[in-house]
Amino acid sequence: MSGLHRSSSAPMKKGLPPKELLDDLCSRFVLNVPKEDLESFERILFLVENAHWFYEDNSVERDPSLKSLTLKEFTSLIFNSCDVLKPYVPHLDDIFKDFTSYKVRVPVTGAIILDETFERCLLVKGWKGPSWSFPRGKRNKDEEDHACAIREVLEETGFEASKLLNKAEYIEKIFGQQRVRLYIIAGVKDDTAFAPLTKKEISEIAWQRLDELLPASDDVISRGISGLKLYMVAPFLGSLKSWISVHQPPLAPKSDMPLKGICVWKAKNSSTGNNSSTVMIMESQSSKSEADVHPPDTGPGSSFRNFRFDIGPILQTMEAAFSAVRPN
Repeated sequence: MSGLHRSSSAPMKKGLPPKELLDDLCSRFVLNVPKEDLESFERILFLVENAHWFYEDNSVERDPSLKSLTLKEFTSLIFNSCDVLKPYVPHLDDIFKDFTSYKVRVPVTGAIILDETFERCLLVKGWKGPSWSFPRGKRNKDEEDHACAIREVLEETGFEASKLLNKAEYIEKIFGQQRVRLYIIAGVKDDTAFAPLTKKEISEIAWQRLDELLPASDDVISRGISGLKLYMVAPFLGSLKSWISVHQPPLAPKSDMPLKGICVWKAKNSSTGNNSSTVMIMESQSSKSEADVHPPDTGPGSSFRNFRFDIGPILQTMEAAFSAVRPN
């Protein structure tokens, strides 16, 4: 092997994050938090998820030699690297299943943003995959629904919706055990500048014609009449149509508006192959958080629901680390 030389054009093999980086992420995002955030595995894994986002958005972006990881892969590395989490490694599969089950019950809020003619709504496309959806996301601990909607819209589109949001104007649906509430924010100018504030979450933002999104249905995953792939859109269209029928739009329909959707922002680089950020006419085409209430002790890994983290070893570990770097 020593006699072989790597070609300069050969792709570099991605490596796992070094222990020093994992220790830093664990200390910054998991251990150095208020005591109540370490009282359940659900809360701990939300912290690990925040560390994972930081790793993907910052560490991997700055160091191309680092491998991009799934949340489960990253969680396994953190648990195996952090001394206070190592004792729970044998139970990690159950802990992760329990966390995944818990996440799908966290309430979701967002917004249906309508233009001034009520003919178009704003949809966002995820970083990976072809599906479009309304800007929305999971509610944080102790966060009110309308505050979550304002935050998620700002993060995913860059639009400040607080002055236009009416707490009484919303459509709410239940999907399994998850409640989804979307506030109706109507009369937004179609030349408003949009751009997400988060990295690697949104790949495109577009004004899509409502009549292109039909038919309305209860299907979470659907396709509009033009073939556009939609996620959590169709179930809201019937109620939205009823709301529009009793509200007067600020502007009459414009005869010169394009018949297709209008892309108002596109990422320069993403897994979907986007490479521009210019406004363009689109042809037909084929989300960090937790609830403020704890669900019942059911589902996979339920034996860990009443887990209480032993804070003592954490404090001892941190004190030992600080003592090691103190000058004599």
